[in-house]
Amino acid sequence: MIFKDVRDGRPYPDHDLSMRDWARIPPRQIRISELVTTKRELRLDTLLDENSTFYGDLFPHAVLWHGEVFLEDGLHRALRAALRQRTAMHVRILDLDDVSGWTPPAR
Repeated sequence: MIFKDVRDGRPYPDHDLSMRDWARIPPRQIRISELVTTKRELRLDTLLDENSTFYGDLFPHAVLWHGEVFLEDGLHRALRAALRQRTAMHVRILDLDDVSGWTPPAR
């Protein structure tokens, strides 16, 4: 088993973070087997493309919700890391369990 679970959709509330907001969250290392995916399908051409993160964040985005870490963005990067025999990777994790430390960004 590569991931802890594979789901279809996000069970947590919308956080409305922009790429700039995500960039403010420092990446931390997590075991790939602890991640729960929010997508059941992926595109093989994106998985095989070494430059797929060229215009995006180098670190996947995940959300901690009710004790589970949901991989919101970066499924291809996580799977690519697992296929390279890596057991852990650096991920930006938004902690929605710590309500006191998070407020939605003002728009």
